[in-house]
Amino acid sequence: MGRNSMKNIAAMGSVFLLGAAVLSNAAQASGDVIKPPSRNWSFQGVFGTFDRGSLQRGFQVYNGVCAGCHSLRLVAYRNLMDIGFTEDQVTKIAAEKEVKDGPNDEGEMFDRPARPSDRFVKPFPNENAARAANNGAFPPDLSLMVKARKDGANYLHALMTGYKEPPAGEKVPEGMAYNEYFPGKQIAMPSPLSEDGVEYTDKTKATVAQMASDVTTFLAWAAEPELEARKRLGVKVLLFLLVLTGLLYAVKRRIWADVH
Repeated sequence: MGRNSMKNIAAMGSVFLLGAAVLSNAAQASGDVIKPPSRNWSFQGVFGTFDRGSLQRGFQVYNGVCAGCHSLRLVAYRNLMDIGFTEDQVTKIAAEKEVKDGPNDEGEMFDRPARPSDRFVKPFPNENAARAANNGAFPPDLSLMVKARKDGANYLHALMTGYKEPPAGEKVPEGMAYNEYFPGKQIAMPSPLSEDGVEYTDKTKATVAQMASDVTTFLAWAAEPELEARKRLGVKVLLFLLVLTGLLYAVKRRIWADVH
């Protein structure tokens, strides 16, 4: 990927996050947002890391439930090797999707199975098609969703487990669902998770809470795949500074030892 492409992606990400932050702040200002419960995530803290089992289960949830509506445009299939999938597994996962490529020798575009180097295939060809399939609502891309929402991981988990029947007397328009953690409490997305909605390959019980936790972990990784490397570098820098401070102090004591 060229430097200009990286700059364009960073710029688009910044605009997306800024817009999401403005909307989030406006919703909070209205006083209509319930603070999501705090959860202990393995990736929190200075020494936090991603649970590989949870990441792989989270991909299963995204691929089996979320990918039908939500794109993940900043992630390539080969990136899945970073969370424990083998090259053969990634090749098989990618080949289940088709991408448009070309032109061929005759100058025509053609469809081919996706490759590990391809980014995740979008569920819809364009925004209009996405809205037409979702009663006018546009399912947002999830690549940076954990960063785009305040208290992102806790919010996403609460959102996916916060569907319930509306209180007595509260009307919910047709095509909307009641969710106490969504600003305004009415959301166009129906509850995406149901008990045993996916069959985990590691035989973990697929409860709604488990699936919400796993897919949130996966989306947190998608938003910050460099998180573990950044933390490791930070620890190394701190250790280096501690050693350097000790050396400087020892040198200072030696130089000034004979000065009275």
